[in-house]
Amino acid sequence: MLIIPIKDGENIDRALKRYKRKFDKTGTVRQLRARQQFTKPSVIKRAQIQKAAYIQGLRDSLEN
Repeated sequence: MLIIPIKDGENIDRALKRYKRKFDKTGTVRQLRARQQFTKPSVIKRAQIQKAAYIQGLRDSLEN
């Protein structure tokens, strides 16, 4: 359970924004969506390799 202390005189929109940011960091929604369907381990591994190659390509382009 997330607890967001609200300071005296703080705008409710600002507190709501802090709540949303904290909720996103927990990864609850991502985990829920991932559990809705089974993904084969080979597909997960392939996606991780593709992501790593993409990030490495970005880093290589920044060095040049």
